[in-house]
Amino acid sequence: MSAPIVIVGAGLAGLRTAEELRRAGYEGRVVLLGDETRPPYDRPPLSKQFVRGETDDTALRPPEFYADKNIELRLGTAVTGVDTAARAITLADGSTVEYDQLIIATGLRPRRIPGLSEVAGVHVLRAHEDAETLRAELVGANRAVIIGAGFIGCELAASFRAAGVEVTLVEPQPTPLAAVLGEQIGGLVARMHGDEGVDLRCGVGVDTLRADDAGRVCGAVLTDGTEIDADLVVVGVGSVPVTDFLADSGIELAEKADGGGVIADEVGRTNADAVWAVGDVAAWQHDGTRKRVEHWSSAGEQAKLVVTALFGGAPPTMTRVPYFWSDQYDVKIQALGTPSAADDVTIVTDDGRKFLAYYSRDGILTAVIGAGMTAQVMKLRAKLATPTPVADLLSAIS
Repeated sequence: MSAPIVIVGAGLAGLRTAEELRRAGYEGRVVLLGDETRPPYDRPPLSKQFVRGETDDTALRPPEFYADKNIELRLGTAVTGVDTAARAITLADGSTVEYDQLIIATGLRPRRIPGLSEVAGVHVLRAHEDAETLRAELVGANRAVIIGAGFIGCELAASFRAAGVEVTLVEPQPTPLAAVLGEQIGGLVARMHGDEGVDLRCGVGVDTLRADDAGRVCGAVLTDGTEIDADLVVVGVGSVPVTDFLADSGIELAEKADGGGVIADEVGRTNADAVWAVGDVAAWQHDGTRKRVEHWSSAGEQAKLVVTALFGGAPPTMTRVPYFWSDQYDVKIQALGTPSAADDVTIVTDDGRKFLAYYSRDGILTAVIGAGMTAQVMKLRAKLATPTPVADLLSAIS
């Protein structure tokens, strides 16, 4: 029996790649390995509907799907090493699996804060198990401190407020989402959270956590000396690519200072023969630069490109416009394009909780951000696919 195509990582990107293999007509063995014990699930609802107790169904596919598509789903299976010369991977139990092609889709793990005390009641959110524990502890909680006002921190703040929990949101940057969307739009997001009763502390970090006699968190001390009571703490300060198992493989990795991840070309091909990378872990070549794209929609797009290239096909001649979103309270914040905190920002509409903004660089539109303005955002996808002077858009609405 010939060696299978092995996909390491049973998240969205791994599943999409397995689906694309079957869609492309590949009839050989496909092995999908996941280190969690749960079949592939959707992560975005974890910080929203799931943690609020509004849904228990996060599965991306029903159980029978894997048998129907002849996908060998092996869960609770961590990979500890890759031998590219032998085309084999080593599992945590010491066994090995040979591969014909290897696709790395291991995603991310939450970043921890060095030196922050490890006490009960302190959480991160990435895996389903994290969300289950957090949902259980949210019942009966009164006061929460969330460290980090990125997308996860902001979404959890909204979910906690919906549950009636008092929230202090701590962010070292001047505003929420400043590193991603810049301070101007971050200020609009801050206003929304303030209107919902979130105690937003920006420009400050957490120095230490306080614990009670039972060893459970009871508060936080900020770097400005302020003490805040809390019976629940969530650390949401970003994530790092899961690449430890590749340390001695010879597969090229990006430097941590550059965001880390598995270095790949514009179709996911790595420096090692028959090894590919897809999803959040993959540092692909994009328009002359190498970067990881941590967006839900890009996982499927990358999977198509990898499978097409794997079988020798030419990549589709299409311009990909990145898209991501974040649900906070009753507002969907959407982004098309590649916003940068260094871009020029023009706020086109600011109507309380709803807003629309154009991002530009050297006068050319780079992104559109909208809150509660789905139609206005999505109709600009074509404008982002080709160089469009932002002045042309502004003159059309003046």
